[in-house]
Amino acid sequence: MFKRSTLFKLINFWPPYLGAGIRIKHISDDIMSIDVEMKLRRWNRNYVKTHFGGSLYAMTDPFFMLILMEQLGRDYIVWDKAATIRFKKPGVKTVFAHFEISPERLQEIRDAADSSYKVEPTFTVNIVDKDGTVIAEVDKLLYVRRRD
Repeated sequence: MFKRSTLFKLINFWPPYLGAGIRIKHISDDIMSIDVEMKLRRWNRNYVKTHFGGSLYAMTDPFFMLILMEQLGRDYIVWDKAATIRFKKPGVKTVFAHFEISPERLQEIRDAADSSYKVEPTFTVNIVDKDGTVIAEVDKLLYVRRRD
């Protein structure tokens, strides 16, 4: 049987990610953090030869949700609810995003979902180039509640 982190890496072969050149580069053994990269290629650049905005967003789409789903388990429902992307600089190099949820934040979310019908945590991730320059900021609003 595959380890969960191996199954997550199979996302690299999901057609939208494969086509955009989005790659999961690292998943922590406890699945609390995930690193993603996207190289600038002919097929994922826009008219002015920088990273296509939709691809930049796509590289951030499921990862906070997936981390929460893994950590909270089957007793909870987790959905992406909304997102906002703010473009800061043109992306002309390989870009990276690091997703991480601390154990303390995870416990806060679990406690809030247990004590009320739902909780809607927000997470922010920066998309950066290899020099650490912020290319875009993405806010993700999630929906979490206990299963009935």
